[in-house]
Amino acid sequence: MSGLLYREDMDEVRQRLTQWWNGGDIGRPVMQITARRPEPLEKVEIMPEPEGWVTRYSTSNYDYRVNLSRRKCINTYYLGDAVPSVTPDLAPNCLALYLGCKGVDMPGTVWCEPFLDEPDEYAFDYDPDNFYWKFTLKLGREQVRLGEGKFLFTFPDLIEGLDTLAAMRGTQKLLIDLLERPQWVHKSLRRITDLYFHYYDILYDLFRDEVGGSIFWAWAPGRMSKFQCDFAAMISPEMFAEFMKPVLTEMCERVSYCMFHWDGPGALQHHDCLLSIPRLTMLQWTPGAGQEPTFHKRWWPYYHKTIEAGKKMLINCDNTDTLKILKKEFGWKFKHFLINMGAKSPEHAEEILDIASD
Repeated sequence: MSGLLYREDMDEVRQRLTQWWNGGDIGRPVMQITARRPEPLEKVEIMPEPEGWVTRYSTSNYDYRVNLSRRKCINTYYLGDAVPSVTPDLAPNCLALYLGCKGVDMPGTVWCEPFLDEPDEYAFDYDPDNFYWKFTLKLGREQVRLGEGKFLFTFPDLIEGLDTLAAMRGTQKLLIDLLERPQWVHKSLRRITDLYFHYYDILYDLFRDEVGGSIFWAWAPGRMSKFQCDFAAMISPEMFAEFMKPVLTEMCERVSYCMFHWDGPGALQHHDCLLSIPRLTMLQWTPGAGQEPTFHKRWWPYYHKTIEAGKKMLINCDNTDTLKILKKEFGWKFKHFLINMGAKSPEHAEEILDIASD
């Protein structure tokens, strides 16, 4: 093992995170802390933003995406348990792009244009010549070359299950499909899961570090993934249990560590179902627009229940006063959190870590 230019103590970070993921006590929660450097660690030429550029996901200019990758980590201190990384992300649903959707650049994001006009069991498959897949591999391989000894690599946001099928089919059509052609939905989900791991395995071999660790929003000492189902806000607990729980159960079993991106108040109704999935490691709560932030007391009962069920929690925290309140509220459970925080400086980060520790 070795350190990195942007994280010289990476060996120690790996050791702490390995211990924490595997149930060990590191004396505090995992704290992913970042702070802005007063001067960049490296000098990298800043390419001018291409005309019409609206999102960092864009595939319209490969050279600019490479330049963004080179600049990604140079202005940031990675402190606590934060890990410097870059990603060849193309959209918040890359798998849908690989399977046939067209990406439409929008301010800050990419919208996946549906293409499954008629239900067809064989309408999508692995295509090695798919433009988006080839772009991911080309950019990812260049990032690996540029990042050697400097930073690690995060999976693109693949997404899976009903969210991917909704992107390919259209949300309204899929809602009708759940009622009128449930067997087609089940078959499509089966196919999506198999294809997900075809892509995942290729990307894992490309991006894993020297100890086999990987990053999907957090570093873990093995096959790591983030799962989700934002579509769940539109369906009942019974439908979620029928269509999505089997998908998540299998996918959690096919990786070593995982989190579920649990998004918005409409998803709260599925909490018990999520907690019943044996190999689901962690929930990452995202309250949604206009809701109280993740550290707000409104959500505390869900965090207590989650940790009591043997899972971990990923949340954000705004300042040291809030961190003290969380530590007091959760007691022994506090060490089962992964907390994202910003700091003003490395010295401020040390203060944060002191507060979080025993």
